[in-house]
Amino acid sequence: MSQQLRRMMFSSVELFCLVAEYESFSKAALHAGVSPAAVSRSIARLEKHLTLPLFIRTTRQVRLTPQGKIYFDECKQALNQILEAEQQLKNQNQQPTGLIRLSVPTPYGHYRILPLLAKFSQQYPKIEIDVQLTNKNVDFIAEGYDLAIRGRQFADSNLIARQLEQAELIVVASPEYLKQFGTPQYLEDLQHHQCIQFVLPSTGKNVPWLFNLNRQIVEYVTTAKIRCLDDILGTVTLAKHGAGLLQTYRFIVEKEIENHTLVEVLTEFSGASRPFSLVYPSKKHESFHLRVLIDFLINELKNVN
Repeated sequence: MSQQLRRMMFSSVELFCLVAEYESFSKAALHAGVSPAAVSRSIARLEKHLTLPLFIRTTRQVRLTPQGKIYFDECKQALNQILEAEQQLKNQNQQPTGLIRLSVPTPYGHYRILPLLAKFSQQYPKIEIDVQLTNKNVDFIAEGYDLAIRGRQFADSNLIARQLEQAELIVVASPEYLKQFGTPQYLEDLQHHQCIQFVLPSTGKNVPWLFNLNRQIVEYVTTAKIRCLDDILGTVTLAKHGAGLLQTYRFIVEKEIENHTLVEVLTEFSGASRPFSLVYPSKKHESFHLRVLIDFLINELKNVN
């Protein structure tokens, strides 16, 4: 096939996709800035090349044949990839600019995201970021957020999720507490201990503790005299002052374990984790400055596990 013919076929594919989307030769022609006759000739040329009909034409309607539907799905995907590649090339010569509204859980924000945003801001000085630290799920549309980071699994077909990490869970307590009440050896021992509990703001229920028991992840629901209803970091303060046992993420209490203000227990049953993911509304193409932040966070956090 000659280069001229290849260019003609590519143009025909673009016009074919427009006709399929608008279900009209005249609307496709208006959008493309050509005559309806030119669109008709282009489709005829494409059908001749493929040796199969792409449209069923009536006086009132233009609709895809079954073969045309298959061809349209593939062509549309290919054209979107071409458009995305073109946009990426253009973006390489542009400085990303814009405002991003980001919602992050309190502990993950303090220990993971905020330190990275300082680095990000130096690399991309024209991007502004409004950060909300909260443990509540946000409504993207009603509250106007672009990105959120969420822990635990969720199901929402309107959102895209990109996992950042599987955060390991461990149980800790202060040396003073363990000296007074003893060190638990088995999961059954938890019922005889004070367990500091975090409560999910969205449900009002205690967050179950997770353990690795015989290579199976099991849930353990504790009873607690002291519960924190919003700020997970409050549970760490309670644990450091001897209020009881606490299950939390390892990344939150690494320094406390190093300086011996907290001690890890029940290590035989460790290995459970919860995911943290970047989520954002489903779109065909994210804005350039938003995609820059998404790629940056994923790249920076890929080696934390």
